[in-house]
Amino acid sequence: MNNLKRTWWKESVVYQIYPRSFQDSNGDGIGDIPGIISRLDYLKALGVDIIWLSPVYESPNDDNGYDISNYQSIMDDFGTIADWEALLEGLHSRGMKLIMDLVVNHSSDEHVWFAESRKSKDNPYRDYYIWRDGKDGKEPNNWSSFFSGPAWELDETTGQYFLHLFSKKQPDLNWENEQVRREVYEMMTWWLDKGIDGFRMDVINLISKVEGLPDAAGEGQYNFGGDYFMNGPRIHEFLQEMNREVLSKYDIMTVGETIGVTPEDAIQYVGEDRGELSMVFQFELMDIDSGPGGKWNVQPWTLSAFKRIMSKWQNEMYGKGWNSLYLNNHDQPRMVSRFGHDGEFRKVSAKMLATLLHTLQGTPYIYQGEELGMTNVRFESIAQYRDIETLNMFKEYREAGHSVENIMASIYSKGRDNARTPMQWDTTAHGGFTTGTPWLTVNPNYKEINAEEALSDPDSVFHYYRRLIEIRKQQDVIVYGKYEALLEQDERIYAYTRTLGEERLLVVLNFYEAPVTFELPATVAYTSFEQLIGNYHAAEHTDLQRLALRPYEAQVFKLR
Repeated sequence: MNNLKRTWWKESVVYQIYPRSFQDSNGDGIGDIPGIISRLDYLKALGVDIIWLSPVYESPNDDNGYDISNYQSIMDDFGTIADWEALLEGLHSRGMKLIMDLVVNHSSDEHVWFAESRKSKDNPYRDYYIWRDGKDGKEPNNWSSFFSGPAWELDETTGQYFLHLFSKKQPDLNWENEQVRREVYEMMTWWLDKGIDGFRMDVINLISKVEGLPDAAGEGQYNFGGDYFMNGPRIHEFLQEMNREVLSKYDIMTVGETIGVTPEDAIQYVGEDRGELSMVFQFELMDIDSGPGGKWNVQPWTLSAFKRIMSKWQNEMYGKGWNSLYLNNHDQPRMVSRFGHDGEFRKVSAKMLATLLHTLQGTPYIYQGEELGMTNVRFESIAQYRDIETLNMFKEYREAGHSVENIMASIYSKGRDNARTPMQWDTTAHGGFTTGTPWLTVNPNYKEINAEEALSDPDSVFHYYRRLIEIRKQQDVIVYGKYEALLEQDERIYAYTRTLGEERLLVVLNFYEAPVTFELPATVAYTSFEQLIGNYHAAEHTDLQRLALRPYEAQVFKLR
């Protein structure tokens, strides 16, 4: 089976750094590259192999650096290219790798390409972006932007509209233009020649649009046009060209952020015979609590639905392509608040969720602070929020007559700033993140939840992560074994086996605070077993046939 082919990125654990919120070194309230360098020994102690750095490029910062004005220089807030080189060296000297964010569906409207493009219809850069005439005094089509409102902006200079699937300061690049592709490949090569170890590719499956850009179906004034730009007609051609021209020349890992993909789609991107990407991020699980009105329409989720999604990706990708595993990131709420319990069972439920993440097949991604059990934040006022998506939604929902109370409840559940509050290092002011005023307020619970406390407590979430990462490195069955779900309809227990040759693991997770008894299905046979890890200091389990599970208990056994 080709996904059993050994590679370093299958056997690695990735840690995502959101630079603005990780560590400030100069007191300006914004995390920076020297701050990250000062914390490399912390990352080494955790045991992670790869750092994924969210964008640090030059940017006007309309969407926190995902609007890039110069792909080959570093934002002043974050430091200099020399600082960045010192970071790369610091990681490599500690045996860790660095992957950079690649944001090439769109640029900033302050990028020199766009500044030129908007000057006139016959500018040599005009065709670097997607320009169209309006229709009946309105936008060229009825697509909505991901950040609400229309996906088109009228530019007075030439009287045409440009497409922006995200903020109007993020015009979409025209990938149909061969020169655009060549520029992107040259830029990627420049970074790879500097020694980076790969790319995380932002919304990469949106770069190919359907010819003619037809209207989207729907009742509203603006409707989601995903059918015409997600997994578009030339996407695989573009990625295979990128692989041929750039990626295949280096020993690197790539992960594509791919909105709206199914396992069948994903195999097209990551099949090892396809020459495209190493792995993709899929979002099916991230939509589990979204109602008909989208992400802000928060609905209860069920464990059986959660398991069905996880099992589908584990089973359908096996032997065909590689999974990436995550439960939160810079765009998602904190996993312990969303899928666990962020009150009295915070530590034990954070460990339970980590056990899930690190015993499935795929490369696990840890988002900064997850290893401390950091939680969502509840700011009192919308004035304390900074995320463009959240602020746009608040304005739109208020205008539509929703109450502040209801809107804030959605933001508390799903807002992106939940993940972006600064890293909690210690009990000093602002959690040790900055000596100045932080760009975004630190979660007030930093006095209880911080790295200093976690490092000194042998029972902390941090030390549990460290052990999980060690175990994954010792057990090939975790990396390469086949997954099989048990008790699929059970609404309280998530249990599964992982099997590689003669080796077999049994993972049993109680997803709730009520105690529950796990009964081992007769199909799982063994003669003896040992516990590899568990999130309780427990009496030894002597019988796997019936396991009494405490609140949020996680147990991993090796069966013989």
